[in-house]
This record gives sequence, C-alpha cells and structure tokens, in this order.
Amino acid sequence: MNMSRFKAVLLVLALTVAVPAVAVEGVEWSRLTPEQREVLGSVEVRWASLPPERQQALARGSQRWAQMGPEKRTQARSRFQHWRALPPERREQLRGRWDEFQSLPPERQQEVRENFRKFKKLSPERRRALRERWRDATPEERERMLEKLKERRERRQSP
Repeated sequence: MNMSRFKAVLLVLALTVAVPAVAVEGVEWSRLTPEQREVLGSVEVRWASLPPERQQALARGSQRWAQMGPEKRTQARSRFQHWRALPPERREQLRGRWDEFQSLPPERQQEVRENFRKFKKLSPERRRALRERWRDATPEERERMLEKLKERRERRQSP
C-alpha cells in the first residue's frame, strides 16, 4: 500500500471518531462505492470481521472523504496530524468535551458554535488574554464569569 493511501485510511479513521455509530447492520464490501473501496483498500482483507458499527463508521468517513475537495482534504490531514500529536490525556479530555457538547440541546449547541465563531474573530492577543484570565481565575471567579455570561444571554433573549 502506498503512503498516500495509508494516510487516507488513517484520516478516514480519524474522521469516524467524531461520528458515533448507531447502526447495527454491517456494510457489505461490495456495496461500497468504488471511491470508498479505494480509500478503505487497506482494510478490505479484514472488513468482514470488523464490528458492524465500525463498518458503518468507516463507510461514512470514506464517503465524506470522497466528497471533499483537495483543499478540504489538506485541512483534514492537517487536523488529523495535529490530533495524533496530542498526548493521550488531552485527546481523552477533548473526547469528553465532545460528548458533553453532543448532550446539549440543539439550541445550546448553536449558541456554543456562535460563541466559538465570535472568539475566533478576536485578535490573537485578545484570545490569549481571555484564556489567561480564565486559567488564572479561582473557581469562584469563574463561577461569577459564567453567571455574567448567563445574564447577558438571558438579556439578549428577552424581548
């Protein structure tokens, strides 16, 4: 297997981590598209022995990969390399945060996404200052910060 295909398979595996598997039926190799089979070629010999949930997740990830343009694939590879470089404890922490996010109601998820977009628009210096302020705050100060945010949110939602 060439290195490019190997990297594609690793990336597909990474893309599937964020998508919880809910299906119980497996996917027959012959039912995959030619593009999916190309991406997943390295797992073909053991495909039938994979748990159905894993087959579903890999099929979804390979489908997303096949639909990505070159720029999106480059970005995905970069994110995957960054993920792989993280210490296991940090990855576990991020998985926990993802699970927590997924458990939020859709409206709250949208709110979190919007707040993140606003945060990303801030200058690097301002983002750094806010992170430091949060990191250096006592639990009581953090609680007050969160309460102020909640009050602002409620004021915005009031007519």
